[in-house]
Amino acid sequence: MPNSDLIYRIALAITPGIGCKSYRQLIELCGEPAQLFNMSRKGLNQIFGNHRDITESIASKATLKRAEEECAFIERNNITPLFCTDADYPQRLNRSDCADTPPLLYSQGQCNLNAKRIVGVVGTRRITPYGRDMTEKIVGELKCDDMVIVSGLAYGVDTAAHSAAISNNLPTVGVLGHGLDRLYPTQNRKLAMNMLEHGGCLLTEYLSYTQISPSNFPARNRIIAALADAVIVVEASEKGGALITANIANSYHREVFAVPGRISDTYSRGCNNLLANNKAIIYTNSDNFYFNLGWERLSSQGGEQQKLFPTLSSEEQSVVEMLRQEDMLGIEAICERTAFPLPKVAGILLNLELENIIRCLPGKMYRLREGC
Repeated sequence: MPNSDLIYRIALAITPGIGCKSYRQLIELCGEPAQLFNMSRKGLNQIFGNHRDITESIASKATLKRAEEECAFIERNNITPLFCTDADYPQRLNRSDCADTPPLLYSQGQCNLNAKRIVGVVGTRRITPYGRDMTEKIVGELKCDDMVIVSGLAYGVDTAAHSAAISNNLPTVGVLGHGLDRLYPTQNRKLAMNMLEHGGCLLTEYLSYTQISPSNFPARNRIIAALADAVIVVEASEKGGALITANIANSYHREVFAVPGRISDTYSRGCNNLLANNKAIIYTNSDNFYFNLGWERLSSQGGEQQKLFPTLSSEEQSVVEMLRQEDMLGIEAICERTAFPLPKVAGILLNLELENIIRCLPGKMYRLREGC
């Protein structure tokens, strides 16, 4: 794309009076923003009517200098601009129910923003040990082909979600409430670098050197909500950014899940309220999550059957294979199918549990752990 096209795209985005919805409408009407900047005042007046300030700003090309400066910043810092008509632009943001999402984004990193499955994980900045454990468990159980974890790179649940994604070799997207000239909070700089090194990216709608404002962060939450197929709220108080994200996700017709907690816990009240008001589905485990989304599990081999564990005995391997085919079995059924005596089967199952390959469910039923 010629650099001049990008300059005009940025210039229109920062034109006073042009919001995301009106920007998208103008693209449908005129095509490339360059068409507007090359239009006569008479033509602009026909489009903007009484909004003379917009006509004057575009006609005078008042925003082009700042747009040129941003283009230079983009080139210096290996940033990828993503326009709503580009193939690499996150197409989930182009859906009709997301008309207020930004037509122009800036990305640093190599993450596929059109991955088959994207899950948002959000919550309070004041994460509790329960919230941290649940975040790590949730992300760990979501390990599969083409899965991306998205959050806001804030303290608390966001930090735990990004960190857990890295630990599980999942790419993760941090959506920022500021430009790519800085990182807030600064304590997460190392985490952000690790995200980039592990195939993730940083994403924002803001130009460099944009002043950080509290209003930027609720606004960035709509990108998290639109980018994800589903949003999981791990912990949240009765008010806060996580609930804003959940409400926006509902308005975008995304599925929202909430992790329940004790009614006496401050940072479970938001989740419990979402559940009580039927604004979220209860998150109990990944099986419940996949079922409600209608997703099938994929292996790390692209949906093919995973290889058996080379360190296990042939008898243990046979039980693993049996559980892979049947999903869940009781100890008596395993004895019957293997023709092994009960003590031998009990020993095999105990060893597989200790190796974190299977888990024991109520009623002495056994199932492979996710990812095994």
